[in-house]
Amino acid sequence: MSWAFLRDLLSGVNKYSTRIGRIWVAVVFIFRLLVYIAAAENIWKYEHDEFECSIKQPGCENVCFDHFFPVSHIRLWALQLIVVSTPSLLVVFHVAYRESREKRHNQKLYRRPGEIDGGLLCTYLISLILKIGFEAVFLVLFYKLYNGFNVPRLVKCDMRPCPNTVDCYISKPTEKMIFLYFLVATSCLCIALNLSELSYLICKYSKKGYVKRYVRKHQ
Repeated sequence: MSWAFLRDLLSGVNKYSTRIGRIWVAVVFIFRLLVYIAAAENIWKYEHDEFECSIKQPGCENVCFDHFFPVSHIRLWALQLIVVSTPSLLVVFHVAYRESREKRHNQKLYRRPGEIDGGLLCTYLISLILKIGFEAVFLVLFYKLYNGFNVPRLVKCDMRPCPNTVDCYISKPTEKMIFLYFLVATSCLCIALNLSELSYLICKYSKKGYVKRYVRKHQ
Protein backbone atom coordinates (compact mmCIF):
# COMPACT_ATOMS: atom_id res chain seq x y z
CA MET A 1 0.00 0.00 0.00
CA SER A 2 1.01 3.64 -0.35
CA TRP A 3 1.90 5.36 2.91
CA ALA A 4 1.64 8.86 1.41
CA PHE A 5 -1.72 9.50 3.11
CA LEU A 6 -0.32 8.66 6.55
CA ARG A 7 2.74 10.84 5.88
CA ASP A 8 0.51 13.79 4.85
CA LEU A 9 -1.70 13.26 7.90
CA LEU A 10 1.27 13.36 10.29
CA SER A 11 2.64 16.44 8.53
CA GLY A 12 -0.74 18.19 8.87
CA VAL A 13 -1.07 17.34 12.56
CA ASN A 14 2.43 18.65 13.20
CA LYS A 15 1.18 22.23 12.58
CA TYR A 16 -1.28 22.06 15.49
CA SER A 17 0.84 20.06 17.96
CA THR A 18 2.77 21.12 21.05
CA ARG A 19 6.54 20.58 21.17
CA ILE A 20 6.06 17.16 22.74
CA GLY A 21 3.50 16.36 20.05
CA ARG A 22 6.02 17.26 17.34
CA ILE A 23 8.53 14.86 18.92
CA TRP A 24 5.83 12.14 18.79
CA VAL A 25 5.22 12.86 15.10
CA ALA A 26 8.98 12.62 14.43
CA VAL A 27 9.24 9.30 16.29
CA VAL A 28 6.27 7.83 14.42
CA PHE A 29 7.52 9.05 11.05
CA ILE A 30 11.24 8.22 11.39
CA PHE A 31 11.43 5.29 13.81
CA ARG A 32 8.21 3.53 12.85
CA LEU A 33 6.96 4.42 9.38
CA LEU A 34 10.35 4.69 7.65
CA VAL A 35 11.75 1.62 9.45
CA TYR A 36 8.66 -0.33 8.41
CA ILE A 37 8.97 0.68 4.75
CA ALA A 38 12.77 0.43 4.48
CA ALA A 39 13.53 -2.74 6.44
CA ALA A 40 10.87 -4.52 8.47
CA GLU A 41 8.50 -5.22 5.58
CA ASN A 42 11.21 -7.15 3.69
CA ILE A 43 12.13 -9.31 6.70
CA TRP A 44 8.61 -10.78 6.97
CA LYS A 45 7.94 -10.72 3.23
CA TYR A 46 8.40 -14.47 2.64
CA GLU A 47 7.78 -15.73 6.17
CA HIS A 48 5.26 -18.36 5.05
CA ASP A 49 7.44 -19.68 2.22
CA GLU A 50 10.47 -19.92 4.53
CA PHE A 51 8.59 -21.67 7.34
CA GLU A 52 9.69 -25.31 7.25
CA CYS A 53 8.55 -28.42 9.10
CA SER A 54 10.40 -31.73 9.41
CA ILE A 55 7.62 -33.60 7.61
CA LYS A 56 6.05 -32.95 4.23
CA GLN A 57 2.54 -34.13 5.09
CA PRO A 58 0.10 -32.14 2.87
CA GLY A 59 -1.48 -29.32 4.87
CA CYS A 60 0.73 -29.81 7.93
CA GLU A 61 2.95 -26.77 7.35
CA ASN A 62 -0.01 -24.51 6.60
CA VAL A 63 -1.88 -25.56 9.75
CA CYS A 64 1.21 -25.18 11.96
CA PHE A 65 2.05 -21.78 10.47
CA ASP A 66 -1.50 -20.57 11.04
CA HIS A 67 -1.38 -21.84 14.63
CA PHE A 68 1.87 -20.08 15.56
CA PHE A 69 1.31 -16.97 13.39
CA PRO A 70 -2.47 -16.29 13.43
CA VAL A 71 -1.72 -12.75 12.24
CA SER A 72 1.52 -11.70 10.59
CA HIS A 73 3.73 -9.50 12.81
CA ILE A 74 4.25 -7.05 9.99
CA ARG A 75 0.57 -6.74 9.10
CA LEU A 76 -0.31 -6.21 12.74
CA TRP A 77 2.40 -3.54 12.94
CA ALA A 78 0.97 -1.84 9.84
CA LEU A 79 -2.52 -1.92 11.38
CA GLN A 80 -1.10 -0.48 14.60
CA LEU A 81 0.54 2.40 12.71
CA ILE A 82 -2.72 3.25 10.94
CA VAL A 83 -4.96 2.96 14.01
CA VAL A 84 -2.61 4.91 16.30
CA SER A 85 -2.31 7.76 13.76
CA THR A 86 -6.07 7.94 13.10
CA PRO A 87 -7.05 9.92 16.28
CA SER A 88 -4.96 12.80 14.90
CA LEU A 89 -7.68 13.22 12.28
CA LEU A 90 -9.97 14.50 15.05
CA VAL A 91 -7.70 17.50 15.53
CA VAL A 92 -7.40 18.15 11.78
CA PHE A 93 -11.19 17.92 11.34
CA HIS A 94 -11.81 20.25 14.29
CA VAL A 95 -9.44 22.89 12.86
CA ALA A 96 -11.07 22.50 9.43
CA TYR A 97 -14.49 22.99 11.11
CA ARG A 98 -13.29 26.21 12.75
CA GLU A 99 -11.94 27.54 9.44
CA SER A 100 -15.15 26.71 7.56
CA ARG A 101 -17.20 28.32 10.34
CA GLU A 102 -15.23 31.56 9.97
CA LYS A 103 -15.74 31.51 6.21
CA ARG A 104 -19.46 30.85 6.61
CA HIS A 105 -19.92 33.78 9.02
CA ASN A 106 -17.39 35.90 7.13
CA GLN A 107 -15.78 37.15 10.34
CA LYS A 108 -12.94 36.33 12.73
CA LEU A 109 -14.34 33.97 15.39
CA TYR A 110 -11.04 32.64 16.73
CA ARG A 111 -7.68 34.29 17.32
CA ARG A 112 -6.14 31.37 15.44
CA PRO A 113 -8.20 28.35 14.29
CA GLY A 114 -5.29 26.02 15.06
CA GLU A 115 -4.68 27.34 18.59
CA ILE A 116 -5.29 24.69 21.25
CA ASP A 117 -8.02 26.12 23.46
CA GLY A 118 -11.69 25.56 24.28
CA GLY A 119 -13.29 22.81 22.24
CA LEU A 120 -10.09 22.09 20.32
CA LEU A 121 -8.32 21.42 23.62
CA CYS A 122 -10.92 18.79 24.50
CA THR A 123 -10.56 17.22 21.05
CA TYR A 124 -6.77 17.20 21.41
CA LEU A 125 -6.94 15.55 24.85
CA ILE A 126 -9.37 12.92 23.55
CA SER A 127 -7.01 12.16 20.64
CA LEU A 128 -4.12 11.68 23.09
CA ILE A 129 -6.17 9.34 25.30
CA LEU A 130 -7.19 7.29 22.23
CA LYS A 131 -3.55 7.05 21.07
CA ILE A 132 -2.44 5.80 24.48
CA GLY A 133 -5.31 3.29 24.57
CA PHE A 134 -4.62 1.96 21.06
CA GLU A 135 -0.90 1.60 21.74
CA ALA A 136 -1.58 -0.35 24.94
CA VAL A 137 -4.19 -2.58 23.24
CA PHE A 138 -1.78 -3.50 20.43
CA LEU A 139 1.05 -4.28 22.87
CA VAL A 140 -1.26 -6.62 24.78
CA LEU A 141 -2.45 -8.10 21.47
CA PHE A 142 1.12 -8.81 20.36
CA TYR A 143 1.90 -10.41 23.72
CA LYS A 144 -1.23 -12.60 23.75
CA LEU A 145 -1.06 -13.72 20.11
CA TYR A 146 2.59 -14.77 20.21
CA ASN A 147 2.96 -15.78 23.88
CA GLY A 148 5.41 -13.01 24.61
CA PHE A 149 7.79 -10.91 22.57
CA ASN A 150 10.18 -13.70 21.58
CA VAL A 151 10.55 -15.38 18.20
CA PRO A 152 11.64 -19.02 18.81
CA ARG A 153 13.98 -20.82 16.43
CA LEU A 154 12.08 -24.09 16.77
CA VAL A 155 8.40 -24.77 17.47
CA LYS A 156 6.78 -28.15 17.99
CA CYS A 157 3.45 -28.74 16.33
CA ASP A 158 0.95 -31.57 16.77
CA MET A 159 -1.99 -30.03 14.94
CA ARG A 160 -3.96 -32.12 12.48
CA PRO A 161 -3.31 -33.24 9.73
CA CYS A 162 0.25 -33.70 11.08
CA PRO A 163 0.58 -37.44 11.90
CA ASN A 164 2.62 -36.74 15.08
CA THR A 165 4.52 -33.97 16.83
CA VAL A 166 6.74 -32.33 14.21
CA ASP A 167 9.54 -29.79 14.44
CA CYS A 168 8.99 -26.54 12.55
CA TYR A 169 11.66 -23.91 11.94
CA ILE A 170 11.09 -20.17 11.67
CA SER A 171 13.31 -18.25 9.25
CA LYS A 172 15.57 -15.43 10.54
CA PRO A 173 14.29 -15.64 14.15
CA THR A 174 17.06 -13.41 15.62
CA GLU A 175 16.49 -10.64 13.09
CA LYS A 176 12.73 -10.81 13.59
CA MET A 177 13.12 -10.72 17.37
CA ILE A 178 15.34 -7.61 17.17
CA PHE A 179 12.72 -5.80 15.10
CA LEU A 180 9.98 -7.02 17.46
CA TYR A 181 11.86 -5.54 20.43
CA PHE A 182 12.33 -2.34 18.43
CA LEU A 183 8.58 -2.26 17.76
CA VAL A 184 7.79 -2.68 21.48
CA ALA A 185 10.37 -0.04 22.47
CA THR A 186 9.00 2.56 20.04
CA SER A 187 5.43 1.82 21.17
CA CYS A 188 6.44 2.35 24.81
CA LEU A 189 8.27 5.57 23.85
CA CYS A 190 5.13 6.85 22.06
CA ILE A 191 2.99 6.02 25.10
CA ALA A 192 5.45 7.93 27.33
CA LEU A 193 5.37 10.94 24.97
CA ASN A 194 1.57 10.94 24.81
CA LEU A 195 1.30 10.69 28.61
CA SER A 196 3.80 13.55 28.98
CA GLU A 197 1.87 15.72 26.53
CA LEU A 198 -1.44 14.89 28.22
CA SER A 199 -0.02 15.80 31.65
CA TYR A 200 1.58 18.97 30.28
CA LEU A 201 -1.66 20.23 28.69
CA ILE A 202 -3.80 19.40 31.73
CA CYS A 203 -1.35 21.17 34.08
CA LYS A 204 -0.91 24.15 31.76
CA TYR A 205 -4.60 24.88 31.22
CA SER A 206 -5.56 24.05 34.81
CA LYS A 207 -3.00 26.60 35.96
CA LYS A 208 -4.25 29.13 33.42
CA GLY A 209 -7.85 28.60 34.55
CA TYR A 210 -6.84 28.98 38.20
CA VAL A 211 -5.01 32.24 37.48
CA LYS A 212 -8.06 33.64 35.64
CA ARG A 213 -10.38 32.80 38.55
CA TYR A 214 -7.89 34.31 40.99
CA VAL A 215 -7.68 37.57 39.00
CA ARG A 216 -11.48 37.83 38.67
CA LYS A 217 -11.94 37.20 42.37
CA HIS A 218 -9.57 40.02 43.36
CA GLN A 219 -10.96 42.42 40.79
